[in-house]
Amino acid sequence: MDIQTLRRGILALTGVVAGLALWLLEDAALRGAVAEPLTLPLTTFVLVFFGALMAMTGPLRLRPAALAALPLGLVVAVLMAVAATRYGSAAEFRQQGLHWIAGFLIASLPLPYLIAFGMTGGTAYPALFTASWQLVVRAAAGWIFAGLVWGVIWLADAALALVGLGFLDWVMTEGGPLPGMATGAMLGVGLAVAHELSDLLSPLVILRLLRLLTLPVLTVMILFLVALPVRGLSQLPGGVSATAVLLALAMAAAGLIAVVIDQSEDEESRSPALRIAARVMAGLLPLPVALAGFALAERVGQHGWTPERVFAALAVVAGAGYGLAYLAAVLRGSGWTGHLRQANRLLAPMVAGLAMLWLTPVINAEAISSRSQLARYEAGGIPPADLDLDALDRWGLPGDRVLERLASLAALPDQAALAQRLAARAAGGEAEVLVMEEDAEALLSDLRAVMPLQPPGATATRDLLLTAIPPVELQSWIDACRTPLPGTERAGCVFVVGEFWTAEPGEEGMILLREPSGFVRYEGLGMMEGKVHRLSVGALSGMLPDRAEGEALIAALQDTPAALTPAPLNMLGVAGGLLLLP
Repeated sequence: MDIQTLRRGILALTGVVAGLALWLLEDAALRGAVAEPLTLPLTTFVLVFFGALMAMTGPLRLRPAALAALPLGLVVAVLMAVAATRYGSAAEFRQQGLHWIAGFLIASLPLPYLIAFGMTGGTAYPALFTASWQLVVRAAAGWIFAGLVWGVIWLADAALALVGLGFLDWVMTEGGPLPGMATGAMLGVGLAVAHELSDLLSPLVILRLLRLLTLPVLTVMILFLVALPVRGLSQLPGGVSATAVLLALAMAAAGLIAVVIDQSEDEESRSPALRIAARVMAGLLPLPVALAGFALAERVGQHGWTPERVFAALAVVAGAGYGLAYLAAVLRGSGWTGHLRQANRLLAPMVAGLAMLWLTPVINAEAISSRSQLARYEAGGIPPADLDLDALDRWGLPGDRVLERLASLAALPDQAALAQRLAARAAGGEAEVLVMEEDAEALLSDLRAVMPLQPPGATATRDLLLTAIPPVELQSWIDACRTPLPGTERAGCVFVVGEFWTAEPGEEGMILLREPSGFVRYEGLGMMEGKVHRLSVGALSGMLPDRAEGEALIAALQDTPAALTPAPLNMLGVAGGLLLLP
């Protein structure tokens, strides 16, 4: 048996064993044969151990790869088990994506170092650079191959199902470990073949293509920094984090700089334009990172800590490490690319170390966030209505402790609003917050005061139609109206009254609300059978104006009532009327 066939068989068998092990763990957990606290670390160990083993087998022989993957799997499994103690159950912990991102970083970042050390006995930058990009190419090829094979299986099942011989449904529902074992085998074969053809599947093409993005990204960075003093950081669409955008920009810049300087002076780009662009980007890199930190600090000051913001803070720390190291390399003058390569060699372990801290009690994001929200409430920074009780409920045991503290505070004489909020949540959830009649009338009064009306004299119709909006929803309408359209002082809403449905008595209302996400929400209200009903709003073009177009429409409707025109439609006069809609 030749070495290629042997390697393919070994990796395919490794994938089969991995798929079987995962299925056995899941089955044992469902039957209660494995205690719930053990399920998470065991599953994590299987994923990391076999994933690292398959990733390193090829560049390394099976035994050295296994010896390197074993401690890596144990470390990640232990850290995940420690982090899971923040939650009442493993099921709650599994829903927290940030912990899995940290685990992935801890499991993947050491792989190039382990491969380079196993192949050369050291961790020189050229070996690390080559190992990193070959890992990316091999993993992509392996998963693409597995996906293609499943596509062929699906096609075969579809063809055989035409003659009553379909099998895929049985395999997926009754086949037990077969789907996982098959996927593991396909992935193993794909990885093996990708390693065999490493000369043909060289990362060189990807690296050369990525270099072409250096000048565009530098242009974006410069334009952003030039426009910042004029525009500020407040122009992003609602729901888009300025911190995330800035960190993504910094990460893209750092990656492209590394691609331009490559693994050594012999391999780095010979283009003067690209080398200058990379050097300028390296010098500018601290700026977007610093701005990301500023944006995050502003957000925390306004709304307190959340696990996502704690994670973003760690990302800012990592970005600061890269930014300062790159700037120092540039300032050292000649030989800056060599200094930058050495910095890259040390910065990846720093990121892995921060990810490890995230999973330890040193950085308990849930506790930090829960204490932050409690402190803001006790200091009078947020009213009871703005407390995010659902978020506290998601933040594990620290969140539960804060909820208990809030429950004890609610017993105080001056905490009637908090007591009402907690009682409403206990009775039926956040969607059924109790609102007294006088509170509903006060909300309607506030809404009428801030919502532009067209035509301005249609107050009676507006007031009648607004009675259909439940009090719990009125506050979101008020918030939309009080939030100005971007770059203006105009209200973010408008109420348009008109005879939209000629077959029904009275006038109807169309409401446009700009939501915090930046999208425009359309509502319709009208009288039917003596009652106010909510109606759908559509566009003959098929697409309602949204984002900037929707904002412009809100502004235009605030200025002038739009003329009502008949719709160019006919319908079949059966079954209540049948229409063709776009």
